[in-house]
Amino acid sequence: MARAFRILLRLVTAGLILLGIVLWMVYWLASRSLPDYDATLNVDGITAPVEIARDNANVPHIFGASDEDVYFGLGFAHAQDRLFQMMLMRRTAQGKLSAVFGKRTLPTDELMRRLALYDAAEASAPLQSPEASAALEAYARGVNAWITQVNDGARGRGAPEFFLFPTEIAYWRPVDSIAILKLAAVQMSTQVSAEVLRARTSLILPPERVADILPDAPGTGVALLPDYAALFPDVPAFTPDSPTQFDFAGLASAPFGGASNVWAAAPGRSASGASLMANDPHMSLSAPGAWYLARLELSTGGVIGASIPGIPGIVSGRSEDFGWGVTAAYLDDADLYIEKLDPENPDRYATPDGFAPFKTKASIIQVKDAPPETLTLRWTENGPVLPPAAYNVATITPPGHVVSVAWTATARDDRSLTALIGLMTSGGIAKALNVSKDFTAPALNLVLSEPDAVAMTMIGRAPRRDADHQSQGRIPSPGWIATNRWTGWRLPSQMPLFRGGNDGLLGNTNNKVIDAPFPDHLSFHWGDTQRIQRWRRLMQSREVHTRESFIEAQTDIVSFSARSVLPLVGAELWFNGEAAPEGTPERQRQTALSLLAEWNGEMNEHLPEPLIYSAWMRALQDRLIRDELGPLSHAFTHIEPLFIERVYRDIGGASVWCNVIQSAAVESCADVARLALDDALVWIGENYGTALESLRWGDAHVAKFDHPVLGNTPFLKWVVNIRQSTSGGDHTLMRGVTAGEGPEPFANVHAAAYRGVYDFADPDSSVFVVPTGQSGHPLSRYYDDLGELWRRGEYVPMSLDPELARAAGVGVTHLNPAP
Repeated sequence: MARAFRILLRLVTAGLILLGIVLWMVYWLASRSLPDYDATLNVDGITAPVEIARDNANVPHIFGASDEDVYFGLGFAHAQDRLFQMMLMRRTAQGKLSAVFGKRTLPTDELMRRLALYDAAEASAPLQSPEASAALEAYARGVNAWITQVNDGARGRGAPEFFLFPTEIAYWRPVDSIAILKLAAVQMSTQVSAEVLRARTSLILPPERVADILPDAPGTGVALLPDYAALFPDVPAFTPDSPTQFDFAGLASAPFGGASNVWAAAPGRSASGASLMANDPHMSLSAPGAWYLARLELSTGGVIGASIPGIPGIVSGRSEDFGWGVTAAYLDDADLYIEKLDPENPDRYATPDGFAPFKTKASIIQVKDAPPETLTLRWTENGPVLPPAAYNVATITPPGHVVSVAWTATARDDRSLTALIGLMTSGGIAKALNVSKDFTAPALNLVLSEPDAVAMTMIGRAPRRDADHQSQGRIPSPGWIATNRWTGWRLPSQMPLFRGGNDGLLGNTNNKVIDAPFPDHLSFHWGDTQRIQRWRRLMQSREVHTRESFIEAQTDIVSFSARSVLPLVGAELWFNGEAAPEGTPERQRQTALSLLAEWNGEMNEHLPEPLIYSAWMRALQDRLIRDELGPLSHAFTHIEPLFIERVYRDIGGASVWCNVIQSAAVESCADVARLALDDALVWIGENYGTALESLRWGDAHVAKFDHPVLGNTPFLKWVVNIRQSTSGGDHTLMRGVTAGEGPEPFANVHAAAYRGVYDFADPDSSVFVVPTGQSGHPLSRYYDDLGELWRRGEYVPMSLDPELARAAGVGVTHLNPAP
């Protein structure tokens, strides 16, 4: 017995030692790819020494003898910190994920091949300005210089993820940067998904009820439209969603598309006498994050702000006396078309002039551990034909038809990179407005600030539509009818332009910016109707503003929606009846109502009221729509305050939603509100406990920064994923959009991916932050070091002082031209 025990002990000990050795080897291999920020390297591709000084937040400050050398340094820094992220985005845009990930990414590859984003980028590359072309070439040389360092110096393949997916790292090309910007345009737009959802909803509901559940932003400009069944009577009232997943494609649907806040104050509204600006673009949360902080010392002066790994430029930032910020514009830059196939020859489709052949191209997708897949890509005169699973277009496609898309993101003459480089080096509002005319996609609201002036315009290519367009671009339309087709583009001079005088305040929260009837409108589908109300209140509450007041607004967590909806929904429930016995559902309901009655709408992570409110409104909306929409109700998982307000104000007879069709009784809206509150309290009790006063919104509203590849891998997910308890919500200025479904419906999955506040009275007092860290390496101390600051609404200095960057910094990398 003792002998057996000794043998077992030795085996266990040997196993543990072996395990320790294996773990040490794994760590050693993974850590080899951690860059040394304090090094001197000889590299090809520069004409003179380049200095990359990283400050104590690991923000690179890049200095060189020429602009090309500075862009080289940015490419080198991006590759040091985000190489795997860049390669993943490039493969996504190319439609080459399956060569690494196997069959699961075939749907994404097929969609990208059919959209032909990379081909469009190839066609656009020669059209860039000489300055932009030089920047793209130099940036690519910088990325490739780091890849060479990885290959020659045995630096762990450049990132630990590459060990799990053995494949060679192709060198970077200028076209890759253009393709990544096009991919961002696809990921930010929700216009395609909005058309599909409106079409599906109109197949189930009459027009007046569609107007309730998919309300238009307040204001005029909406004409009566035919429902989808009137255009295509052969489509079933409901078709189940496609189960196909589009990994890494990031196909956006509201509210997960591009979103942001940006505002600026002219000198007359600034306490310092110089303009102020604040910008926080919102994107889906991930680890690493979407943005990368950087400073470039160009011949036109220093610029600092947020860049996108893979793209040579500062997308949102400032120079010494000029700032620029962006929000998603929600311009309607995409239309779906139902294309009729020739019954006698499915290789032809209907046009206004009769049947015509598709333009076709064969495309081969390499698949890991499986035979290659061959696709026949097809294009109509309107645009590429989509796969049926993408955006659920199969659910609205009649028999004998296919769906194509006209989309500015697929433009083959896209000079958006030229506009970005020109904007970054413009140095002032007048020149910035001029160079931004080249911007194609994604459509953005651009706010500009000089020390003594502010302005806002919309940039991006805006399609023109015929006044007789059958669907006005709101739902898919017949592609063979000439009046449904785009008729050209708006001139840049016809885009909205707002100039703030000395006393001006300009801002956008993805809200409606113009109120014009079709076809002079810009969109029917906007990204916000709620945050803008809170922003107006905060801006008007002060005669003058400061950097601190802009920070307060950027991190404001009061929900205008909660303040406006709760009094309506609870009007007949507040303090109704005698106190109920302790421990009864009625007593729990009274406790919840008492808490909400004294709440000011602040979505604070430490309070119980935001969780009670959110769970109640979610349960209420589900009860209101479940019987009318049936299985399609799963598409409405986020609270729509305008819908609830319409129902409880009975606008246009909307209170009819309160009556349950299947029941014999006639339910009132107060009945449904009470039942929904009981539903919410049961759900809260099952998931967070019954002690309502002890609940924390932050326990439910946890920000989830998941690694796109390793985030679901056992054990590794605990290393690569980041979690933060957060305040805010779907409709607060400090936005934290909830998942809406699954076991954690209130998890924060879409929020500010960058925050910056600029004060042009004292530019070096400006501040910025990102939600994770600068590095994409899970073993780096800079992988998540900024996350806690971001969570608390704090920032790091945004200074152009070179000595401040060098002092007490992470390190200085010196790049010298190779002999």
